Amino acid sequence: MRGPGAWWRAKSTAGKVETYTRWSFHSFPLIEVGGFGIPLFGQLPMRHASWFFVLLCAHGVLSSFTVSRALDGARGRRAQPVRLLWAFGLLSALVGFVAMLLARYAHLDEEARTALGAAFGGVMIFGLGTLALGVHSRRRLSALIVAFSVGGGACALGVGAGGAGALATVVAVFLGTTLISFTSVFSVWLLKAVYELEDARETRARLAVAEERLRFGRDLHDVIGRNLAVIALKSELAVQLARRERPEAVEQMIEVQRIAQESQREVREVVRGYREADLGVELSGAQGVLAAAGINCSVDGADTAGLPGEVQSALAWVVREATTNVLRHGNADQCAVVLRVREGQVVLTVENDGIRTGGGEQAAGSVSGAGSGLAGLRERLAVVDGTLEAGPVGGEAFRVVARVPLGSGGAKGSGSGSGSGSMGLASGSADSRKGSASGPASRGAGAVVRSAAVPESAS
Repeated sequence: MRGPGAWWRAKSTAGKVETYTRWSFHSFPLIEVGGFGIPLFGQLPMRHASWFFVLLCAHGVLSSFTVSRALDGARGRRAQPVRLLWAFGLLSALVGFVAMLLARYAHLDEEARTALGAAFGGVMIFGLGTLALGVHSRRRLSALIVAFSVGGGACALGVGAGGAGALATVVAVFLGTTLISFTSVFSVWLLKAVYELEDARETRARLAVAEERLRFGRDLHDVIGRNLAVIALKSELAVQLARRERPEAVEQMIEVQRIAQESQREVREVVRGYREADLGVELSGAQGVLAAAGINCSVDGADTAGLPGEVQSALAWVVREATTNVLRHGNADQCAVVLRVREGQVVLTVENDGIRTGGGEQAAGSVSGAGSGLAGLRERLAVVDGTLEAGPVGGEAFRVVARVPLGSGGAKGSGSGSGSGSMGLASGSADSRKGSASGPASRGAGAVVRSAAVPESAS
């Protein structure tokens, strides 16, 4: 069973902000009942305290219900609860009116009247804070603040507080309602802004996917478009010659075969260019993508420029797959990537704390054979005589360690071998690096698209 911590970490940033906002306003009824209602039992006669406490509880329940509906309306999930807001406003006025009647006619001492006055002020302030969640007009909200403040002063006069006491009540209610109203309005604005930012991020990712697909389509068109046109013409010519039993038909079909083989080679070159991986770019891209996902990623690595190309390509795929698993399976807060060259071998370590929330077990399933990503990495590393170790460490972290000897004689084409089935996190082709954004996160997003857009069967 997942604990409260796992439930919280599993939420997106926008979801966390919404949960925090909702429960912040749900605390209003608790403050009213616990801070103002319960103390009345020791200061008012039992029959008066009991009835007022029940009324205060009803106000709290309706306040909580109004908060939920008003925030749903602010998120656009339902229409604004206009009738519910009116009902809650009338109930708030009723609670205040009952408090005034008790203070005026129940023959209470000064201490009891003070407690009722505090309860009245709390109901007015927190009540308007709840109403402000659903009142989006500045004029209407200002009018409510003035009305509540004047009403508070009138109640103070009604219980015999005098002019000075009534003025102090007006000022106190005005300042309290203004502050709580600003807090409510700002909370709604912040919640909308966070969700709009999340939507904008998703839209940017979809646009990046569309742009990358168009660019890949243009590359394929430029490479094989002319050849396909030539093949079509020569095939038609060969058909006409064959119908006339001309021997030139065989020569035309041989030429068609040659052009088709050349086109196949060129398509493979295009796909290979999209699948090549650069270790330095992958490290920067992984850090940028994880940071964009709210994961603190540290990269501590040696200079990758001196490493052989086939070693860089194999380790770059390890960075892609390991970072993808952090995003896909775990709920990590921290991720550390370390690259070291020692004792004639390159050691790449990727460690994250996502196993604490249950993500590690899922990732471990991929290692044991449930998934194809890490199995594909082992195949890539085997080409350069490398090894891969992956699994939980001490029940607190999940670690992936890749070791590649510098004296390996792997083929340079290892970077374009069979796909691992994972998303790419950084661009590998020279053309794409020239056309991509300068930031690491932009390079990472481009390669996510690239890996998804290129079919495995094309290589």
